[in-house]
Amino acid sequence: MAESLTDELAAYGIDYVDAMDRFGDNADLYERLALKYLDDSHYVALVAAMEAKDYEEGYSQAHSLKGVSGNLSFRDLFQVATYVSDALFAGEIDAAQKHMPALGDAHKKVLEGLTAWKDGQLA
Repeated sequence: MAESLTDELAAYGIDYVDAMDRFGDNADLYERLALKYLDDSHYVALVAAMEAKDYEEGYSQAHSLKGVSGNLSFRDLFQVATYVSDALFAGEIDAAQKHMPALGDAHKKVLEGLTAWKDGQLA
């Protein structure tokens, strides 16, 4: 079952093998914490900050999103959140803006995967 779930979650940018290493093979704990991401507000707050040109707040939200996604082994989301966070930290606003669409795509993909998992559509 776990091997199938690993493959299914990978399609959504979620690295279940890494997560099990990180969570000491406690699948129930990981599932509970990963599904909490469905209510996470960092991405929405980041988008709002970028639209308001509040790049200090944008950095804070991008950095938090990077941390959450890294801890939960959302590999694609983590990678793009890192680009945005690093760019904002360096004051490279155009570079951060350039990666926002990819960040949105990765965020959406994770939400789709977590929703499918929550709804019992995955192994």
